[in-house]
Amino acid sequence: MRVLGVDPGLTRCGIGVVEGVAGRPLTMLGVGVVRTPADAEIGMRLVAIEQGIEAWLDEHKPELVAVERVFAQHNVRTVMGTAQASAVAMLCASRRGIPVALHTPSEVKAAVTGSGRADKAQVGAMVTRLLRLAAPPKPADAADALALAICHIWRAPALNRLQQAHAAARPSRIPATAPVRKVPR
Repeated sequence: MRVLGVDPGLTRCGIGVVEGVAGRPLTMLGVGVVRTPADAEIGMRLVAIEQGIEAWLDEHKPELVAVERVFAQHNVRTVMGTAQASAVAMLCASRRGIPVALHTPSEVKAAVTGSGRADKAQVGAMVTRLLRLAAPPKPADAADALALAICHIWRAPALNRLQQAHAAARPSRIPATAPVRKVPR
């Protein structure tokens, strides 16, 4: 499975591509950051993020895009920028028919380090180790994007089994051959 991870942000949007399957060594195919100037108009920043993500999608052709789920912070401005960048990533993937998965920061940290409270240095160190890199990706947004991709690759088989079990346990209440009733006017 080839996953493009996106750590959304207006100033630095981390992007990383990882390929592999759960239980086997993973391979990093690319890592980087889409940057926008803080003093630029918001619309132009979002266009720059879109162009950057589109270029990564063109180059790496992922099967899935994993995006960090936006969570509430004290700084509303930061949350809004993160949400806007996140929406751009989801739009770019959806426009191409690529499935999108959202993971919370604590899910990603727990998957990669074993602790949902790990700090950025711990995440970077584990990403470096798991992908057999010479040094942690810089900046931390790039390492976080790789961690998102790793998290999804590792969690996808279990999530798929859960979804299948849930669907089997809740059969449709309307039979496929149910007659259609016309409502009198």
